[in-house]
Amino acid sequence: MDHIVTVQEAVTAFAPWREPTAGELAAIEAEMPVITAEVDLLDVQIMTLDRPASELDTFRVRRALRRVLNARRDLANAPTTTGDVPGVGA
Repeated sequence: MDHIVTVQEAVTAFAPWREPTAGELAAIEAEMPVITAEVDLLDVQIMTLDRPASELDTFRVRRALRRVLNARRDLANAPTTTGDVPGVGA
């Protein structure tokens, strides 16, 4: 009888060269306001799923969406240095 063995250990083995570089971490840190705003928008949308939307719910969704758009605008207009991350800031 042949045994089927998984290669899980080889797939998830620790690879120190796969750590994010300083430039990649800086790019993530720069995008953090957008990520936070999107999570807040998602929280508000989830909160309004199980009931009819009231005027206050509509206001909360619009305010959260405004925060996402403002964060994206700020990120797009932020000065960046090219060369930190390939393809970012070019």
